[in-house]
Amino acid sequence: MSRALMLLIFAAILAPISTHAQTAASSDKPFVVEYYYKARWGYADEFLKLFKKNHYPLLKKEVEMGRMVKVWMDQPRYHTTEDGRWDYRVTIVFKNATVANEPFDEDALKKQLFPDKDAYEREEQRRFTILEAHWDLPIKTVELEK
Repeated sequence: MSRALMLLIFAAILAPISTHAQTAASSDKPFVVEYYYKARWGYADEFLKLFKKNHYPLLKKEVEMGRMVKVWMDQPRYHTTEDGRWDYRVTIVFKNATVANEPFDEDALKKQLFPDKDAYEREEQRRFTILEAHWDLPIKTVELEK
């Protein structure tokens, strides 16, 4: 009984150390997140127009700064069922998981890119008003050859 208890304690001590080592080792790897947007019927084009005007410039600037490696947008070629429908998927490849998860203040970039703060905020409010759903999905690569 005491041997089982010792093994349990040993495992409890090593588990956090192992998890930390894995996180530290993978911190240099790119971290991918997919952002899904589902607009109300008939508003997908307006959403795209506002996204390209107000949000994409911020993302491009973060790529220039090195925080992100790449940003792109996809849309489905055909329709799906309504419960699985999405209009746009934005994929962002961050430099690493640390950069993706640490706080980042976009306010300075917004001031630089959008001097008319009221217009920017009004258009961003409209962009989110016409959304029916939005979700973020961090992606993990599965190694098939190991």
